Amino acid sequence: MFGRSDPPDDSEGNDCFMAYVIAEPCIGTKDNSCVEVCPVDCIHPTTDEPDYDKVEMLYIDPDECIDCDACVEACPVDACFAEDQLPDEWQNYTQINADYFKSAG
Repeated sequence: MFGRSDPPDDSEGNDCFMAYVIAEPCIGTKDNSCVEVCPVDCIHPTTDEPDYDKVEMLYIDPDECIDCDACVEACPVDACFAEDQLPDEWQNYTQINADYFKSAG
């Protein structure tokens, strides 16, 4: 397992390690159960953030996530996955989550 300060080197430009990823079932749902249980507030946007109504799903910040698994248990639509357990058809959500935070940068 990689440490939070040591993401894997990826020559394809994906320079962040995603411990957890929110995938397609969150689209249109944005249930905030995961936000409420996250001990480090790494799931965004929250209802208090200005872009909450502009996005169709929630995202996990790879720099803030501590790999605790709380979001997986809390999500009522099974949208949160450890990156290594993300179903094949939703692999693109790793990059979608990372890109949300790169653009917010």
